[in-house]
Amino acid sequence: MHIHILGICGTFMGGVAALAREAGHRVTGCDAGVYPPMSDQLRALDIELIEGFSATQLALAPDMFVVGNVVSRARLLDGTPKFPLMEAILDAGAPYTSGPQWLAENVLQDRHVLAVAGTHGKTTTTSMLAWILDRAGMAPGFLVGGVPLDFGVSARLGSGAPFVIEADEYDTAFFDKRSKFVHYRPRTAILNNLEFDHADIFDDLAAIERQFHHLVRTVPSTGRVVVNATEASLQRVLAQGCWSQIARFGGAVDTSSSAGAGAEWQSQGEHSAFDILHNGEIVGRVEWSLTGRHNQMNALAAIAAAEHVGVAPTDAAAALDTFHNVRRRMELRGVVGRQGGEIHVYDDFAHHPTAIRTTLDGLRRHLDLHGKMGERIVAAFEPRSNTMRLGTMSSQLPWSLEAADLAFCHSAGLDWDAAAALAPLGDRARVVGAIDPLVAQIVAATRPGDHIVCMSNGGFGGVHDKLLIALRAVA
Repeated sequence: MHIHILGICGTFMGGVAALAREAGHRVTGCDAGVYPPMSDQLRALDIELIEGFSATQLALAPDMFVVGNVVSRARLLDGTPKFPLMEAILDAGAPYTSGPQWLAENVLQDRHVLAVAGTHGKTTTTSMLAWILDRAGMAPGFLVGGVPLDFGVSARLGSGAPFVIEADEYDTAFFDKRSKFVHYRPRTAILNNLEFDHADIFDDLAAIERQFHHLVRTVPSTGRVVVNATEASLQRVLAQGCWSQIARFGGAVDTSSSAGAGAEWQSQGEHSAFDILHNGEIVGRVEWSLTGRHNQMNALAAIAAAEHVGVAPTDAAAALDTFHNVRRRMELRGVVGRQGGEIHVYDDFAHHPTAIRTTLDGLRRHLDLHGKMGERIVAAFEPRSNTMRLGTMSSQLPWSLEAADLAFCHSAGLDWDAAAALAPLGDRARVVGAIDPLVAQIVAATRPGDHIVCMSNGGFGGVHDKLLIALRAVA
C-alpha cells in the first residue's frame, strides 16, 4: 500500500510514518517547513518528503491520503486555500483518513493496547511503560510523542502483543473533532492527570472530562483503568460510569496529605529512591536519576499498567532503575565551568503552568536533597502552546515559577502583557521580546552554581546552544 501523509513532520504523524514504513508500506509525505530532526529521521527510512501542500501532489495517486490535524479548510487573506492539496483531495473524491484512524485499523488491531492519557507526563509515562515491557522480554510496539533515550526512536512495531501509545486528547482532524485517543480502543488505559488545556479547541474543563469519559467507555470489562486518585477531575470522569477494573495510584504514604487516600498503588521515600507499595505492602523499589514528585507518580502509573499485562511490580520497579528519560525532559544540554562552580543548562518541554511548577519544584528538591541549597534556579520560558499564547493561563505563571530564583520570559508573538502577568514576582522576573537579547540578559545575570532551565514545546530559537556558546565565551 502507498500512503501519502499530510503534516508528516509532526511528532505523531512522523511516528505513524515510521510504523507504516516498518510494516512494509510505501510512505511519502508533505509538510510546511520540512526540517530536522524529523526530516532526517524520515529520510533515513527512505520516506520521500515534499515541501508544502501543493495540489500537484494529487498526481501521486496513493492508495490513501492520511491527514494530520494541522490541515484545515482555512483560507489565506487573498481567498486561496491554505491547504490546496486537501481541497484537491476533496474535489477528486480521493480516499483519505486521519492518522489515528489509519493507526487503529492498520497497526493496533489485534494488539493489547496500553494507552497513556493525561494533561502532563504522557510522553514520559509512555516511555517508562514501554521500557518496563521491553525489559520484561515482551517486545512491545510503541508510539511516543518524543524520543525515549533508551530506544532512540519514537515509534516501532514490536513483535509482541502489547502496543504502548501516548494517548492525546487533542482533536483528530478537521473532519473528526473527537480526541485522538478514542480511536485506540485500549485494554489498559492510564489516566495520569487532567487539567484545563488546549483552550483553542475546548471551552472548559468539563469539555475535556467528557472526552476522557469517551475513552473510558472504550475499555472492555476485562480491561483496566489506571487512574490518579489525587485528581478530583478524574474522579468526576469515573463518576460518569466505568465498566472496567479500576486501579488507583497516588498519595505518598510518607506525607501528611490526604490526597489519594484509598489508592492501591502508593510510594514511600525520596523522589530519587522510593519504595512501591501495593495495598500497603512494599512490592518494589526504584532508584534512579530522575527528579520530582511528578515522575514518582508517573512510575506508579506505569507499574500498575504493566502489572495488568503480567509484569511483576518488583521487576517493573527494577526496570525503572535503568530508565534514562526522554529527550527534552530535563535533558542536560551542557555544563560550563566557572571559578566557584559549574553552570548547568537544561532543555525541558514544560509548557503548561503546572508542568513548569512541577519541573522546577523537582529540581529544587533535588538540589536541597544533595546539599546544594545555595545554588540558584534560572528559568527561561516561552509561552508557545496555543493555550499559553491565548493568555488563558497567564495569571498562573507567578505560581508556576515560585521555585525559580530568576525567571526570563520570551514574549515575542504574545497578544497579552507578560510583564503585567509576572509583576507579582517583582525583580525576579524579566520579559524580553527577542532571543539574542534574552540570551545576553541571562548570561549577564548568571553566576557560578546556577541551573538554567529552558522551557518550551518548540525549538525556542535555539536558545540552549546560544546560551552555552555565550557562557563559554565569558567563562
